[in-house]
Amino acid sequence: MNSRYVNRVDINFSAQAAEQGAPPSADPRPALRWDIIELLFFAYRDFVGDADQVLEDFGFGRAHHRVMHFVHRHPGLKVADLLRVLRITKQSLGRVLKQLLDEGYIVQRAGAKDRRERLLFATAKGEALVARLAGLQTDRINNAIGRIGPQGADTVRLFLRAMIDRDDPDKVLEVILASGSPTAKE
Repeated sequence: MNSRYVNRVDINFSAQAAEQGAPPSADPRPALRWDIIELLFFAYRDFVGDADQVLEDFGFGRAHHRVMHFVHRHPGLKVADLLRVLRITKQSLGRVLKQLLDEGYIVQRAGAKDRRERLLFATAKGEALVARLAGLQTDRINNAIGRIGPQGADTVRLFLRAMIDRDDPDKVLEVILASGSPTAKE
């Protein structure tokens, strides 16, 4: 195990338990995947960190980024569906959405069939911000894929899809998972 990514407290605890004659764990699960778990933490940190720096200049955070991303990618997304996609409370979304609406990054329209529906659309200003953030993240992805080769992109895609709960009823996720195309949806 690479000690650079190991929590010293865990090592000390395990060593102490062994010294005290504690029996080995009878955990029926396979060995824990600390390597992958920690790599995912660090990959996520750096993946969102590029965008975080830009968002900070606007007084925005990750929640703003996620809202902008899904509204841009799915024009006319219902507020109710966005809540399901993000798995956040109405109150949390309300604060973020109000700021994005007030600052002109998103517009809200009533549904054509049901006027009670609130449909969300990115403005030109919102689209420009999403493009900037997605550009930073695409650069990071392309760098990584460049190191593992183009066939590696398919493996990464399969791995990430497999990590997602398949019973998630989210409509946006259904579209992503149903896509059999190895290229990104434009």
